[in-house]
Amino acid sequence: MPKARIKLYSTDINKLNSIANQITDIAKNVGVNYSGPINLPTKILRIPVRKAPDGEGTETWERYEMRIHKRMIDLAADERALHLVMRVPIPKDVNIEIQVIE
Repeated sequence: MPKARIKLYSTDINKLNSIANQITDIAKNVGVNYSGPINLPTKILRIPVRKAPDGEGTETWERYEMRIHKRMIDLAADERALHLVMRVPIPKDVNIEIQVIE
């Protein structure tokens, strides 16, 4: 039976978890088989920046980082469940990727 693999990416973990919970609630209500949300490794982007703009003085650095959190959910590719998942309102800072796997 084909299944839909849904991957969610975001820098805001609270919005990401709320969307993942909405998708799993849809799967429970429709009665399709699902697994997840599975936590994928968090990608951490680090940028060290020198505090002194001209290079004089002590070598002090500021370290900025951005964390990209990821979740994955596998659903049975039921037409009704996928239509309901497509209707979930997704915030702008959450990216979603849906693949249908045979």
